Amino acid sequence: MKSRSQDTAIHALGIDFVELSADRVVMSMAVGPSTHQPAGILHGGASVLLAETAASIASEINIAEKNKYAAVGLEINANHLRSKRDGMVTATATPIHIGRRTMVWDIRITDESDQLICISRCTVAIVEKR
Repeated sequence: MKSRSQDTAIHALGIDFVELSADRVVMSMAVGPSTHQPAGILHGGASVLLAETAASIASEINIAEKNKYAAVGLEINANHLRSKRDGMVTATATPIHIGRRTMVWDIRITDESDQLICISRCTVAIVEKR
């Protein structure tokens, strides 16, 4: 059976699921040519994609009526605090607000030494499936 992340940005960037629970989602991503910007460092957009993926997956886990509703990104911000050339980054999403129609997540992206690379906040809308 084909994974839901097959043929998506999650798969293309090699994002791995590390921990999945209602109050914490952890995902990792290798830093290298596929996630670099032209200067040879981690692209801010790749960090934002990792952050929104963690928040969206966390929201999906928390949806009460999974057959009726889906999670979609509504707003995201990010502060890129440190550059990274290679290795791994890990995103940890924790809830700020879990509601019936919106969820807000704090996402911290760190490197192997637990150095903060990026901090993000993502609001996710809970919408009816079509």
